[in-house]
Amino acid sequence: MKLKQRMVVLCAVLLLLGLAKIFLLDGGEGSAASRRDLRAFRKMESGLSLPRGAHLTHTLQSPWEIASQWVGPREVYPEETPELAAVLTSLSTARIERADVGYKGTQLKALLVLDGGQKVVFKPKRYNRDYVVEGEPYAGYDRHNAEVAAFHLDRILGFRRAPLVVGRYVNLRTEIKPVATDQLLSTFLMQGNNTCFYGKCYYCRETEPACADGETMEGSLTLWLPDVWPLQKHRHPWGRTYREGKLARWEYDESYCEAVKKMPPYDAGPRLLDVIDTAVFDYLIGNADRHHYESFQDDGGASMLILLDNAKSFGNPSLDERSILAPLYQCCMIRVSTWNRLSFLKGGVLSSAMRQALAFDPINPVLAEPHLAALDRRLNGVIATVKQCMEAQGPDNTLIEDRMNLPHP
Repeated sequence: MKLKQRMVVLCAVLLLLGLAKIFLLDGGEGSAASRRDLRAFRKMESGLSLPRGAHLTHTLQSPWEIASQWVGPREVYPEETPELAAVLTSLSTARIERADVGYKGTQLKALLVLDGGQKVVFKPKRYNRDYVVEGEPYAGYDRHNAEVAAFHLDRILGFRRAPLVVGRYVNLRTEIKPVATDQLLSTFLMQGNNTCFYGKCYYCRETEPACADGETMEGSLTLWLPDVWPLQKHRHPWGRTYREGKLARWEYDESYCEAVKKMPPYDAGPRLLDVIDTAVFDYLIGNADRHHYESFQDDGGASMLILLDNAKSFGNPSLDERSILAPLYQCCMIRVSTWNRLSFLKGGVLSSAMRQALAFDPINPVLAEPHLAALDRRLNGVIATVKQCMEAQGPDNTLIEDRMNLPHP
């Protein structure tokens, strides 16, 4: 066979191999990795619906102790959590022992201590479900229901990097004011028959309080991570400048990812792939406000990127802010396991799974239907972006096998 013919045959074989890999990974059942990921997906589906009113049995441990033991370097909660419904139920019903102003930041929140000494962050309702936040993709107040929805999306995607969140109704007169600090009490006021408070934060104003419906306020509770896992804050390499007329480097330099790959902790370990997972997560929920992120301290780059503070999400279901995906389309790489999970969620499966997961929550319906439809639409955009990368540079350079499992200490 002549050299030219051999080269043609070789190119054809390589092309077929590449197409086969795309088919196996996209199809979800052909490869060993895909079969493993499919089993994990089916396990997630089977545990997605949570029973209301669940309580812990056959244990002397508190729900807070159980949740604390779940936390590890690469997960906030494990793949199998039969106690999850009971822990979330405790979050939504436990007696409030203390209430104080939020722990800092730009948005209104309160720091509560529940029965047994467990700290939680309370974010109050600001908008009705069908309200559309116009303007910049990071505009508006925090959305408490977005925190709830983001936690359950984290479950569905199999990341398990978001702290536990549940919706809750609190009576400000009987549950909060009797145990509130003077600093928090000083921010309470009345608007008509509604009890309100404005707390203490960078943007908190007496003229812009959060108001209850009478005395009952809807909000979200986020479980505080255990003190034995102190956090370290990092500037997000794809953060925005938030200054009109001034672009961040990634917004004009298409080769920016190559520079990021040379900087620790992105030059080794799982962190860059975590950033890309987070970009997918944030694009799905419409969160363009992740200017910083947290990991665990002294991790040497091995800790997960923790999906904290997701309340600037689900603001405008008609806006698909593609720039959120910059880490994905500039680096053109994604975990095989993430790609497989996304592929399993195509065709309306994602929105259906979200409806199923959110049905448990006390403040259900958590999301308006347009936001659920937006999840499916945005998922198609993520999948199309990955396929463009595979077409441009091949699946071997796009789909990265990374399954780091670190033991709990």
